Amino acid sequence: MKVLLVKTRYFTACLALIVSSSLFAQNLPETNAGRYFETIKSDSQKLRSFLASMPKGGDLHNHESGAAYAENLIRYALKDNLCVDPITFAVTDKRDCEPANRLDNAIRNPRYYDSIIDAWSMRHFIPQFSESGHDHFFATFGKFSAITNNHRGEILAEIAERAASENESYLELMVTADGNESGRLGKQLGWDPDFSRMRNRLLASNFTKVIDDITLSLDQDEAKMRSLLACDSTNPQAGCEIKIRYLYQVLREQPPEMVFAQLLAGFEAARRDKRVVGVNMVQPEDGVISMRDYALHMRMVGYLHEIYPDVRISLHAGELNQALVPPAGLKFHIHDAVEMAGADRIGHGVDIQQEDNAEQLMKRMAEKHTLVEINLSSNAEILNVEGKTHPLPLYLRYGVPVALSTDDEGVSRSNLTREYLRAVTTYQFDYPTIKQFARNSLAYSFLPGKALWQDHAYQRLAAECMNDVPGADTVSPACNAYLDSNEKAKSQWDLERKFTVFESHY
Repeated sequence: MKVLLVKTRYFTACLALIVSSSLFAQNLPETNAGRYFETIKSDSQKLRSFLASMPKGGDLHNHESGAAYAENLIRYALKDNLCVDPITFAVTDKRDCEPANRLDNAIRNPRYYDSIIDAWSMRHFIPQFSESGHDHFFATFGKFSAITNNHRGEILAEIAERAASENESYLELMVTADGNESGRLGKQLGWDPDFSRMRNRLLASNFTKVIDDITLSLDQDEAKMRSLLACDSTNPQAGCEIKIRYLYQVLREQPPEMVFAQLLAGFEAARRDKRVVGVNMVQPEDGVISMRDYALHMRMVGYLHEIYPDVRISLHAGELNQALVPPAGLKFHIHDAVEMAGADRIGHGVDIQQEDNAEQLMKRMAEKHTLVEINLSSNAEILNVEGKTHPLPLYLRYGVPVALSTDDEGVSRSNLTREYLRAVTTYQFDYPTIKQFARNSLAYSFLPGKALWQDHAYQRLAAECMNDVPGADTVSPACNAYLDSNEKAKSQWDLERKFTVFESHY
């Protein structure tokens, strides 16, 4: 018996040594990459190169309408016979357009061309008393909407190609794929404060056509993208490899009957079309209707979430500062998004320190694993919140999961690498921290299926894969079956494989 006990202990010790050695071998490349990373933080060129090459997972907060660069929007619309307003630089299909103001002619004038790009983006913008960064940013969308509404396929191709060049693998794009057809139907029916009655009236009013139109719109946009990127040819472009899913975005600066109808369209579309993985609400959070009806909007989302529990929710919440709204308006938006609407993620979360019971709320968000989509560039441009005044370090201190995202990369003249660069140069994050950001972007994505990891520290693999090496080319039959059955886990496995290759260079 004593001999058996000794042998058992010996076997256990050997097994522990093997596991420990295996984990050490897996972590050594990450350690080496981290050491190299620390040596290049003061070298802007090497740091940028490192971050550009680093696998970044997904971009979870990306508005399709604001993602195209102004130069590309002009190129897409050259044959659209559009007219440029020489004062506002907005484009319209105005018939009696002066020849000099036709878009195809205006760009032949270098000064005019530069003025259009500046008006359609944050390039060269300097805040003034007459126009803040907030106002200039949000005004851009109306100036080029005549282009973005008609060239979504081209924009989709541009976003995918850029994502591939940034070493991303996944995009969740916010789109209003029905062109607000659902909102117009809601306006036609009129408001009913009884949510159940309002829903039934909408569903009984040929609402299926609205959902069918969303699917058709996505089909057409993706077909155009695949054609432009030669995805079905023998020489497809890199953007074809990017996995793209959509969040149906609701315009919050509308009457309640339109907002509710759009929300219903988003929930129904997510139930019927697997490409639509959730819903979001957009437009300035400080807008008159957004502020007046915020609690009503959160109740709408909460009501629909009870009916469609499998539909995921991300909400813009806390994209505010003291210059935009009274103090009372800063006290509850994040709380209500998380607790009343049941948001799985929130975007921005900038005013968290002004929320009532902020510490308790952050602890609750950490406990519920409510991720915050961090948009450093747009927060600086719109809210003038950056550096020490930005809550990113605070969220990390309280264990709230975060991921970096671009928001409107065309308007901001940014990309995901620049967001990582801004985070590192501002906060001196180490390599394990930014690797965690990338892993979070897939772990908290709305991709279907179970996750690769059992924990949010990314230490314990799912039981079916616990004897496998993350990202390895050779996979056990049990793990392979698990990956094939769970799209999220498969995407996470592919990210680990990319990290293995990336870290092997250091």
